[in-house]
Amino acid sequence: MQKSLTKTLVFQLQPDEDGQRLLDDAFLEARRVYNETIRRAKNGEDWDEIRQDLESDANLVNNTAQLVVQKSLEAMENYYEYDDYNQPSHTKDGAYPLRSNYEEGYNLFLEDDCIRYRVSAKPYNPVKGTLSGSLDSLEQLRQAIQSDEWRVGTAEAIQRNGNYELHINITHTETEVQDKAESRTVVGVDINEDCVALAALYENDIGDSVIIDFPEIKKERHRYFTMRKRMQNAGKSSFDRAFEQREERFVHDQLHKVSRRVVEWVSRFETPVIVFEDLKEMRDSIDYGTRMNRRLHSLPFRKLREFITYKAAFQGIPSEEINPEYTSQACSLTTCEHTTRANRNKKRFKCVECGRQDHADRNAAINIAKKELEKLDRNVPALKTLPTVRKLRRQASGCVDQPTVTHDTARGHHADGVAGVSD
Repeated sequence: MQKSLTKTLVFQLQPDEDGQRLLDDAFLEARRVYNETIRRAKNGEDWDEIRQDLESDANLVNNTAQLVVQKSLEAMENYYEYDDYNQPSHTKDGAYPLRSNYEEGYNLFLEDDCIRYRVSAKPYNPVKGTLSGSLDSLEQLRQAIQSDEWRVGTAEAIQRNGNYELHINITHTETEVQDKAESRTVVGVDINEDCVALAALYENDIGDSVIIDFPEIKKERHRYFTMRKRMQNAGKSSFDRAFEQREERFVHDQLHKVSRRVVEWVSRFETPVIVFEDLKEMRDSIDYGTRMNRRLHSLPFRKLREFITYKAAFQGIPSEEINPEYTSQACSLTTCEHTTRANRNKKRFKCVECGRQDHADRNAAINIAKKELEKLDRNVPALKTLPTVRKLRRQASGCVDQPTVTHDTARGHHADGVAGVSD
């Protein structure tokens, strides 16, 4: 099965003083367009009128103005789609990215030993220079410009930590992704607030399971939330927005690292398919009170899923989704499958019917994989015992593989000891 796949390459612009001034002015104008679009959309104005007014009035090239307005309205659309959570701010400060299409708002030119760029920061005022970046990224971009199998797409010029960067999307138009119906391994994925659980099932047995921790994301999000609240209470909104942007960059970087670990683990198995819970169904089912709703609805479930999906697709691995109903409440042993909310207590799963104990997220990942096997009309293995739960934990020296539990009764191939799985 052929599929178009997109990846983002990051380069440094290193403009001269005039180029820096042009880019800075354009960033501020793009920010004004973004804020005005959000403000008018919040006031209930017609979106077509907003597009027409701001795209024609902006002191930007037409292509960039159109893409800034489009991105603003997409943010509002996403806000409404997820039940009025994370409303975009219309008072964003700092430099706002300049988006543009290849050969419209920006252009690239190959020379013998470099790639030259031309970014239209303002009408009739382009910024020119030579791209710098990793040798691998430069080679991939050169290949994309020259090859019929690749397409150079939109780019964003941004300012980060005092540096000017150009993020360029390139798309491979003929990447082969296996048909999910031909998959021999089904990998259930359960994404949570501080970890992602994976379980690989065959038609006759469970292949393996693992839990990849990312507690630093939850910790940092809570820290930034606390700081922003303090700034809001003190009336220092500029600091509040600065913290929000730092948080977004931190989470974005961490999710890329987690998604790479997921795809590396999945790639070990023969012709796998990755199975997620349906995001809309999952978000609609979350209702634990104001404080927990704020934490859970704002989690980047969709972004992590997107990162995993496209990284897997570059390896030829397809993705699928299932209805998440009861995946966290049902006992995953095929001989039991008793379903009740009482089975789960935080990270511990203990079936009130058969007494089996397990890590709650691993148990859910197995149920997700089982549902996909049923959806594919495959045999569901007669699970009687499960392998020891393992975690991949990020430490200062890197990622290490170690068990999640320390109780003697929880070690070995069986996960049904008396002491059970620790929190």
